[in-house]
Amino acid sequence: MNPPLAFASISELSRRLRAGDVSATQLIDVYAERIERYADISKAFISLDLEAARRKADMVDNSPGYNPDNNTGNQLSLKGIPYACKDLFDVAGMVTTGGSRVLQDTIAKHDADTIQAMNQAGAICLGKNNLHEFAYGATGENALYGTAPNPYDHSRLAGGSSSGSAAALGFGLCAATLGTDTGGSVRAPAALCGLVGFKPTFGRISTAGVLPYSWTLDHVGTLTRSAADAAILFKALLPAARDVTNVDLQGQVIGIPREFFFARCDSEILDSIDAFMVFLRSAGAELKPISMPSMEHTRTVSLTVQMPEALSFHNRYLEQRGHLYSQDFRAGLALGQCLLAEQYIRAKRFIESYRREMDAIFADVDTILTPATPVIAPPIGAVEVSVDGHSEPAGNAITRYTSFFNMTGHPAITLPCGMHSAGLPISAQLIGKHYADEQLLALASRIEAAYDFTLPLPELN
Repeated sequence: MNPPLAFASISELSRRLRAGDVSATQLIDVYAERIERYADISKAFISLDLEAARRKADMVDNSPGYNPDNNTGNQLSLKGIPYACKDLFDVAGMVTTGGSRVLQDTIAKHDADTIQAMNQAGAICLGKNNLHEFAYGATGENALYGTAPNPYDHSRLAGGSSSGSAAALGFGLCAATLGTDTGGSVRAPAALCGLVGFKPTFGRISTAGVLPYSWTLDHVGTLTRSAADAAILFKALLPAARDVTNVDLQGQVIGIPREFFFARCDSEILDSIDAFMVFLRSAGAELKPISMPSMEHTRTVSLTVQMPEALSFHNRYLEQRGHLYSQDFRAGLALGQCLLAEQYIRAKRFIESYRREMDAIFADVDTILTPATPVIAPPIGAVEVSVDGHSEPAGNAITRYTSFFNMTGHPAITLPCGMHSAGLPISAQLIGKHYADEQLLALASRIEAAYDFTLPLPELN
């Protein structure tokens, strides 16, 4: 049974647009109606430009038809496809707020490189998504614009910092979204909301025109309904990328790091990952135990890099607009002021060591498999979560399995693989070799097609 139009994949929407079953203008109308209907619940958008979207849709509808067989690559698959982006991306003529009062009057003069690429591919931007202020937080809570809820349970978090991006897709308000990932801010909300979150190799997708949080760790990423859709977006954002072709699971060597990435994890999540591993073995993959670098200091190392870099960017606003920051973010900037240059440099050297150690591990495996998160979506307002009698801050738990790979820069993707008894999604994470993004997307697409774990759509009024 095909999903409703608002929840259809990019591939399905593209097919229907080419066949003339639906027009780009009709698609805009479908999403615009849902955006209005769920605005108060979803808190997904900070700003919209539906007039501009309709003008672009009209141009698509009145452009000469094309035969995709006469073209190369996947770019044309995005022609007429409505998407949204996290409100860190500059879209010319729109305000880029960063989810904060500080930049409420800052209108972008130019498109970010990624927005330019989406325009060239024919995609249509509907608006800018809500987020944790300046991407500083994994819960996605935002006192100014509201907290985007999980589409499967509105009392639960969508996760962050790309909270609005996940909610927009989860509530059926667009076909795909762009986000940023500094410690898991694309992959974690995608995982908690039953979506696919993809973080490419560090530096492969341009961050020009995207408000920075931490230059060392920031990645532009995508949230989609499928790994196949993620591959389409990746090709559009990086036209020089190799085409994502078929891959055979037979003979794939998949590393399993049990020491840290399977510890203090919800038992139902572990059961789903175990079932996922049974499938991989049955498909011919070899699952190989691996030992990861020591994780003892990884969160400290990450924060020691994040906060001075965030402070470096935000210094320009502190004197005149410092009072407009949330108390939470001001506390983070204060931490950045307290860290010494020696500590920052030492943390950077840790990161280089992590990268070398991981590259050595990838000499023996093709991919690494972990749970995407150790917990399901926490309740909105939860300060701590508890697993196996151990309590930790909710944000730390949400990104415990994702943040390390921002430091190493390896590509990573999260895929839905189960439903918890609480009615919330469970996801797995696959990590690939540096610059092997296309192979990782091919593997994820192959797994997706063969495993065929289709989540039920959220029950929305």
